[in-house]
Amino acid sequence: MSNGQVTALPGALTHGGWAMGGEAEPDGQDRAEEASRPVALEETFTRVVDEGRRRLSRPWLPLVATGLVGGVDIVTGVLALLLVQHAMAASPLSELVAGLAFSVGFIALTMAGSELFTEDFLIPVMTIIARQATYRELVRLWSVTLAANLAAGWILTYIVIVGYPRLRPTAIEAGSSFIELGTTWRALALAVLAGVVMTLLTWTQHSSTSPGVKLVPAVTTAFLLGGGGLNHVVVGSLLIFAGLQTGHAPYGYADWAGTAALAAAGNMLGGILLVTTLRLAQVPRKLADHRAASAADRTVRPEEPDT
Repeated sequence: MSNGQVTALPGALTHGGWAMGGEAEPDGQDRAEEASRPVALEETFTRVVDEGRRRLSRPWLPLVATGLVGGVDIVTGVLALLLVQHAMAASPLSELVAGLAFSVGFIALTMAGSELFTEDFLIPVMTIIARQATYRELVRLWSVTLAANLAAGWILTYIVIVGYPRLRPTAIEAGSSFIELGTTWRALALAVLAGVVMTLLTWTQHSSTSPGVKLVPAVTTAFLLGGGGLNHVVVGSLLIFAGLQTGHAPYGYADWAGTAALAAAGNMLGGILLVTTLRLAQVPRKLADHRAASAADRTVRPEEPDT
């Protein structure tokens, strides 16, 4: 102190403590609020493209393993759905409550970092359009992930039916509901809606860094898929497989193939055309920046010719 005046201290006292240079260091509450806030659209797009590069460039073993555990994780939801439908068979609310139970599988998917085929309609496609990867890598990702999801799901649904023989009639009924859709406009509409819901899930989960916030769209998406009977290629296939594993289903694998093909087409149409394309239209400047950076990179480091 000098001449009766108080000399300012080099820091500022805030509710979180002293901060040097007059700027407050964020405390635990501030960091929690920062993690839970929605991020800007352009920031979300950048995260999506970064994640897409990682997914598309994975070696074969991690790619196959991620698809397999995705099938394993979603079967936990299928089991929960069948258990609730069996227990509430006489209730008109059985499908809605079973949809909530089905969220067990999507919570597992979210927290365990596994993937379903339909989760790859946003991240890899945006990465391709941003010219950060190749179409060959996209086809590889789609085909391996779908095959791995179905293979793991087929094995686990067999184990479920062996372990819970009382669920056999419920499994047959659940699988039949998808087979009975056939190749109709209703089946296509439900498949398009499933693609929209799944791709919106992917976008919303990348709009936050908080694990807790990411669980919210996981639960709501599972509810719409399970409770609303949307025509999702993997979920529908696993319920059909569960019925087939009983050995008494009134349908066969040929019926499943036709149903799954239409579901996959509708899922892709809804996810890519109605969600991914429109989300890209929200960030035209950021998309142009990524495309320009990719073009500049190829100019500086031209691709070596195949040998």
